[in-house]
Amino acid sequence: MGVGSPRQTQIAPLELPRYGGGRLSGIRCIATHLKPETPSEAALTAMAIQRLDALVWLTLTGGGFQRRGGGATGYIQETYLAHLIPQGDQPNFEFSVLSAQLEPDANDEIEEPSIIPKSLIQTPHFPWKISEPLNLDELADQDFLDLVEGLEAEFEAEFVAKQVDADQDKVLLVGVMTQHMTQLEFEDGLAEITRLVESAGGQVLQTVRQKRSRPHPQTVVGEGKVQEISLTAQTISANLVVFDRDLAPAQIRNLETQIGIRVVDRTEVILDIFAQRARSSEGKLQVELAQLEYALPRLRGRGQAMSRQGGGIGTRGPGETKLETERRTIAKRISRLQQEVNQLLAHRFRLRQNRHHHDVPSVAIVGYTNAGKSTLLNLLTNSEVYAADQLFATLDPTTRRLTIPGTVTGEPLSLVLTDTVGFIRELPPALIDAFRATLEEVTDADALLHLVDLSHPAWQSQIRSVMNILTDMPVTPGPALVVFNKIDAVDEDTLALAREEFPQAVFISAAKGLGMETLRDRLAQLIQYALYPR
Repeated sequence: MGVGSPRQTQIAPLELPRYGGGRLSGIRCIATHLKPETPSEAALTAMAIQRLDALVWLTLTGGGFQRRGGGATGYIQETYLAHLIPQGDQPNFEFSVLSAQLEPDANDEIEEPSIIPKSLIQTPHFPWKISEPLNLDELADQDFLDLVEGLEAEFEAEFVAKQVDADQDKVLLVGVMTQHMTQLEFEDGLAEITRLVESAGGQVLQTVRQKRSRPHPQTVVGEGKVQEISLTAQTISANLVVFDRDLAPAQIRNLETQIGIRVVDRTEVILDIFAQRARSSEGKLQVELAQLEYALPRLRGRGQAMSRQGGGIGTRGPGETKLETERRTIAKRISRLQQEVNQLLAHRFRLRQNRHHHDVPSVAIVGYTNAGKSTLLNLLTNSEVYAADQLFATLDPTTRRLTIPGTVTGEPLSLVLTDTVGFIRELPPALIDAFRATLEEVTDADALLHLVDLSHPAWQSQIRSVMNILTDMPVTPGPALVVFNKIDAVDEDTLALAREEFPQAVFISAAKGLGMETLRDRLAQLIQYALYPR
């Protein structure tokens, strides 16, 4: 028994007896209401979120007899039966008023019941059906077991049909705009997380937005928005909720408990992409380290209170728990991977020292992900490095030799060109730590070639993101040459703006082979300046 409205007394999805796309929860709710009106949208939403077998809505007349001790009195005036329906069915929101009293007095006045707003009645995507008003005899004769079994059979058939093509996650995207963000930054962030989800193999079905002064400390979004997310996820049959920001472990647990399906944040999506893209043993090593460092504080349980290692009151008794075992196993694996990454660092350092010993200058290609770095490397060095119109298409650094005319004598100048992992806004700290062996290729290079995708609407923001990452590196990188790529896909106004803001930049199209001679000349000048600064 719950005292309060159906929404106030609802049970979290993960605490229900059963919960799933093809089943109902096994709970039937009888709700009484003191005003003569049809089931409220809040009550119906609570029914949908909990996947109740059925909701019976009783309204009272508010008069007719007196009860000893006071309290609400009256006869049952109207009775409604509501239940969920498969998404393929069209809900029926037609109502007729029918009095259903136990022992009405002839002098009782029956108030005209309120009707659900037309905007709700005419909206076909609400996943419930409401009966016409019933009398108590009709309600008592209702075979609820037969009703529930029939509904679950339909839900299961629909669920199985949707799983036939279930190779990709069906994603509900959630974006939160805080007070320090502009509308353009917010929309750019949503577009980027959408690309990330698609690169990870998911399909974004719908986006839910909320504007808040600051994220809610427990659920990021407000209570009402959590309810909306839960209902929307059910309505569109999403099996994954993705937020456009990083979430604390407690926030993820709270959201999953209230929504009922898996919740991931931006960092987890990026890590998943990295796991798919890693090809070499070095790349897989660094990705595994990043994933374990991310997962360790997010193990379900009571956190440090689950630990039995130590001494004193509260630590004695049974041996270590399953959670403690998992923590210890992951911690040992992280320690081992850290050692392997350190060995990788030493190996790459020896390679760079060997190049320096032979006086071979090095240039690292840096830039935002999908700027065209691998395509440019292939064009300049006649290589066949994998390149695709994807975020983080390549993870492993690739080094190739390039010969260009010298600036002073005109004699050939030999250098090594390294294609590095792409950057992204607010690069997750776990990735920065795990990929430090790769990022050292950037800090140890004699010069940088900063490639920018000029065709991207947020190219200015991407430049700032890359520069912020370079600034935060422990070792200051060498001089950088800004190169704008994909000029064949931009208009004259964008090109003029870029030339005005970056008058020393080079403008090319790696896909079309435009501006390559100018780029080679400027690379030679860059090396000359890096090695012999005035």
